[in-house]
Amino acid sequence: MSNGQATLTRDAKEPRIPERSEIEERHKWDLAALYANWTQWEADLNELGRQVDCYASLQGTLARGPESLLAAMKLADDVGVRSYKVWYYASLSYDQDQRDNAVNGRRQQVQILLARWQQASSWFNPELLAIPLEMIRQWMDQNSDLALYRFAFEDLYRQQEHVLDQKGERLLALSERFNSAPTDAFSALSTADVKFPTITLSTGPVPLSYGQYRAILATNRNQADRAEAFRAFHEVYRANINTYAALYNGVMQRDWFHAQAREFKTTLDAALHGNNIPPLVVENLIETTKTGAEPLRRYHRLRKRVLGLESYHSYDGLVPLVEFDRKYAYADILDWIVGSVAPLGPEYQSKLSEAFRLRWIDVYENVGKRSGAYSAPVYGAHPYVLMNYNDTLDAVFTVAHELGHSMHTVLAHSHQPFIYAGYTIFVAEVPSTLNEALFLDYMLARATDERERIVLLQHSIDDILGTFYTQVLFAEYELQAHRLVEQGKPVTSEALGELYLGVLKAYHGDALDYDEMSPITWARIPHFFQTPYYVYQYATCYASTAQLMHELRSGSESVRQSAVDRYLTLLKSGGSDYPMTLLRRAGIDLRQPDPVRAVVEQLDQRVLQLEAEIATLSTQRSQRFAESAEDS
Repeated sequence: MSNGQATLTRDAKEPRIPERSEIEERHKWDLAALYANWTQWEADLNELGRQVDCYASLQGTLARGPESLLAAMKLADDVGVRSYKVWYYASLSYDQDQRDNAVNGRRQQVQILLARWQQASSWFNPELLAIPLEMIRQWMDQNSDLALYRFAFEDLYRQQEHVLDQKGERLLALSERFNSAPTDAFSALSTADVKFPTITLSTGPVPLSYGQYRAILATNRNQADRAEAFRAFHEVYRANINTYAALYNGVMQRDWFHAQAREFKTTLDAALHGNNIPPLVVENLIETTKTGAEPLRRYHRLRKRVLGLESYHSYDGLVPLVEFDRKYAYADILDWIVGSVAPLGPEYQSKLSEAFRLRWIDVYENVGKRSGAYSAPVYGAHPYVLMNYNDTLDAVFTVAHELGHSMHTVLAHSHQPFIYAGYTIFVAEVPSTLNEALFLDYMLARATDERERIVLLQHSIDDILGTFYTQVLFAEYELQAHRLVEQGKPVTSEALGELYLGVLKAYHGDALDYDEMSPITWARIPHFFQTPYYVYQYATCYASTAQLMHELRSGSESVRQSAVDRYLTLLKSGGSDYPMTLLRRAGIDLRQPDPVRAVVEQLDQRVLQLEAEIATLSTQRSQRFAESAEDS
């Protein structure tokens, strides 16, 4: 029986991926917490279908009184709980081997039933909103069980402010079929129709692809090779830059149309309305980050010096500063991850350790398994974590990251009723990034090899750059681009390129040398086309984590304990209030610059640490060289 790791075949350089049957059971997730077998699953699927039909029959009953409304809400909760189990049993089973057509068929059965549920429940919101809010409030005052749903009701009525009359809503509904056209066209142009060339590097011809491009930038120590990959990769986008500009203009014109139709002042207002986020949050995020860009630039200058480069470009930002090829066996990291969260208390540690003991995690890659990693929040059971663990440092941090999501799920599900058990992206990345931050501290404290410390610090700094600074840069670009549309200005490839280059320079300054291709690199960012005004949330989560970590790392014991208590309360709160309200209770006010400044301070400290470690390594090299010269 294999431990699950890919092994090298005798006559091939590529590792052989094991079949699922070769992986030890202890390294596979145990789905028995959902159902013992497919027979039980099918019985629950049938019951779910019966409940969906029952819910549809409740249409027209809400105005009868609080008991009728409560009955509808409770049945909706029951449908939701059962849906989680039915969906994830099929979905997780499929992801462990996506060659299994029988399981895929069962998964599609659930998708069809959930589509039926959407149709069967579509009457609820309009029917509820036809009842005056004051009446609903009176009912909740009279019925404590119904009062459980107060926040959900109040939020639905709040959003009614931008709901049109029946005729207007019908017109907007008819326009929905066209909304995805520019997004779909971008996907086709960038994926289905894209043709990357074969490039010639110092090692020979290499067929370029998305994956190969990233690998060259991250592993190839020859700058000329990285430059050629960068040029050839973006030449594909430059050849179609006018088309990309037209598609992005289509995305932004769509956003502005919907914002105006619903009487929002700006596209940003419209995008933030759902989670009740004030625009000041995004504006403060951008301005404070730009003010704190100097540590980012200092890191680039340090890299340029250490790598011995005469010029430093965006394609030089990923290659490792030192060679370090340590493998991290899965069995070794389990105690480390549990130990790293000790600042959050023994109860948190104990619950997290259940993920390993009770087989929440599907650890290794196998033939047919879905790629990547995720934490699946299964209400009524426990989270399940998909991994494709490969003994790398990135994989170790991914385990810590996904278990942060899982602990958020565990605490929210155990303290909230179903309707509030979920949480928004605005807070979702706080526990995942905080778990990573705690794990980094743990690893730095125990590392004795200077090279490992340098690798750990570079991992941390690159994470800050990728999850925070780059996302804020993207957020500013799409905000400024949307303002072109809102102000009735031309949106051309030249205008978008000039705008993007200006934003790049605002953050990186003279620490980067800019290339001919720099102004068109915006065209390859999928978020701009697929999920406008989304990426800023990665940065706000990171800023929230930085402020919490600042309190956990410093201050008196009482200060640290207060921070832990507020943080765990945040996780336990799920989606029971607006995310800004939940974060303020945890001591984080994203309308103020303090959380963003915490990230800037954290990056500054990491760069200082990295500079010191590199100086130590350089001194040791010099000493060894001198000793070697004396011996000879």
